[in-house]
Amino acid sequence: MSKPLGVNYWKLWTASVITNFGDGVAIVAYPWLASAVTRSPVHIALVTVATRLPWLLFSLPAGVVADRVDRKRLVVLMDVIRFVATIAVAVAVLASQADLASPGDIASGVAQPPPNATFLLVVVYVAALLLGTAEVFRDNSAQTLMPSLVDKENLERANGRMWGAEMLMNSFAGPPAGGFLLAIAFAIPFFVDAATFAVSAALILTIAGRFRATPEAGVEVKPPSFRAELKEGVRWLWGHDLFRPMAISLGVLNAMASLATATYVLFVQEILQLDATAFGAILTAGAVGGVVGSLLAPRVSKRIGQGASLFASIVVFAATLLVTGLTSSVWVVWAMAAISTFFVMLWNVITVSLRQALIPDRILGRVNSVYRFLGWGMIPIGAFLGGLVVALSEPLLGREWALRAPFVFGAAVQAGLFVYALPRLNSARIARAQAGELEPGVASSPGDQ
Repeated sequence: MSKPLGVNYWKLWTASVITNFGDGVAIVAYPWLASAVTRSPVHIALVTVATRLPWLLFSLPAGVVADRVDRKRLVVLMDVIRFVATIAVAVAVLASQADLASPGDIASGVAQPPPNATFLLVVVYVAALLLGTAEVFRDNSAQTLMPSLVDKENLERANGRMWGAEMLMNSFAGPPAGGFLLAIAFAIPFFVDAATFAVSAALILTIAGRFRATPEAGVEVKPPSFRAELKEGVRWLWGHDLFRPMAISLGVLNAMASLATATYVLFVQEILQLDATAFGAILTAGAVGGVVGSLLAPRVSKRIGQGASLFASIVVFAATLLVTGLTSSVWVVWAMAAISTFFVMLWNVITVSLRQALIPDRILGRVNSVYRFLGWGMIPIGAFLGGLVVALSEPLLGREWALRAPFVFGAAVQAGLFVYALPRLNSARIARAQAGELEPGVASSPGDQ
């Protein structure tokens, strides 16, 4: 019989669920606000760039910080910063609400940019940078907090339950609520989003215990050097024959997904002809795929093997992007999103649980941050390229096919990634990593390079 996950875990779970509801509201509110201010694909893509750029800039130092401080307190501080940044956006939107077009006018293409469009864009960009920076430190610390709350044998179950609930809030409850709130008043979704960060900070603060990194037995504790600690995390991951290609593969997958979806709000408005409420509804596909994936991922992984599960995920990611880019059917787009998110959950449950189980706790924060630097740092680059693809291809292909082009290009690159991953992310190599044979400093056999 499985051990209970514990009170502290459920506090972390509840806080994550609440903030993910706010994130789901924001998924609709921020791009719709950007589309009310500008119709430029590059300017809209820059919102995603600003949000994800901190993963490229701060992932590495975030890991060192997580290994130096109390991880619980760091999570609380980052939630407070996210609350302040979101409140600032809410106030700015409230002050400009009379000049913002209704969601219906935006979707129909008859809306005009407000007089203070530049000011609002700057506010959104600055807030996006702050939110993204706080997310880098917060998520890295929260992920390294998990192994201190549950036993190793419960990690896949704990992660699966958390991600399933997060997906339910982020993609099923949050987006429709965001669309509904937008229809009432432009500022309301941002106030709701801010409130979720405040509640989360209060909940995390009640988790019992101190959560600093614990040194390994027999490992000499040296005077801290930020640069030396950072190098240790980089060397450890780069020298690991499983986590290095896993991080590189994630970077390519995320870059192409971001390239395809950077201008998704324009695709939804101009190709699918949806308003804000319908936009929120179509995003519920992620909840269906995510919840089912969180429940079935451990079983699928056990049945077909972890390596085969990762291969299947790469193929499905490419196929769903391609179909989305070529269709004009709302229901097909919804189905592709649900299928893709199922495999996102499968990928995450396997890869995150492997990292939490196999990376020593004393460097878990740093190695996680290096992994995310490679895996998530490519997102802003992909988003910026996505906006450029639309802007540069529009004169040649027309507006419709310019908005479809990022999906087709992203699918082609993701499909090519399979060739790289096949010899590097198989179940045999994962088994060797679990046996401790692939840790840096342990010699690999000639046939497994």
